[in-house]
Amino acid sequence: MPSILVTNDDGVSSAGIHALADALRPLGDITIVAPTQEASAIGHALTLRRPLRLEEHGPGVYAVDGTPTDCVNLGVEIVLKRRPDLVVSGINKGWNLGDDVTYSGTVAGAMEAALLGIPAIAVSLKRTPMFDFSHAADAAARVARQVLASQWPARTFLNINVNTGQPKGFRVTTQARRNHVTKIDSRLDPRGQPYYWIEEALDDWHPEGGRSDYEAVMEGYVSVTPLQADLTDHGALAALDALIR
Repeated sequence: MPSILVTNDDGVSSAGIHALADALRPLGDITIVAPTQEASAIGHALTLRRPLRLEEHGPGVYAVDGTPTDCVNLGVEIVLKRRPDLVVSGINKGWNLGDDVTYSGTVAGAMEAALLGIPAIAVSLKRTPMFDFSHAADAAARVARQVLASQWPARTFLNINVNTGQPKGFRVTTQARRNHVTKIDSRLDPRGQPYYWIEEALDDWHPEGGRSDYEAVMEGYVSVTPLQADLTDHGALAALDALIR
């Protein structure tokens, strides 16, 4: 059977990663390698300045005191000792839409797999007081089945976002864009020293004619966006070449 490595950024004890693993079990041999503690919004960080610890939490379940990127590398090199057929990261407690993919540890886990030449998927669910992972897990398994059966493009991975309730279907999407507003709450500690909380602000999303990930989930569809690590603005190459000559 195919080998599937599962990771996340919510931690090895998160219900989302175990719901995802259970949904993927009919497709292959499942190994979970996830952070010991929550590592949300850590992006594509790689731990280089301290040693990492790997602990077995049960059959096929391992925890790393590091980032999702660390987990994928240790999962491949130390736990499996070979490249798996697929890496799936999630299910994240909260959407990873549009520009937010650059902050996401969930998306970074899938990105790291893609950089290693492994097909990969990131899966995220709308944040609610009570999480029902069933529809997101089912969507991830359906997409994973197709990826495993295909010749997947090198260095490309998929970002799946799911709303609450029964989805209307699937929609292939682009990354949404929005006007970013940074909100910083300044406070004083008991000794009178300042400290700061960076908070999520209300941002306006740009309409994309129904093609964006944000629009898809708001309309009740599962959003599936192909992503890549190449951040080159290819459309700007000619203009830049003319500018610097």
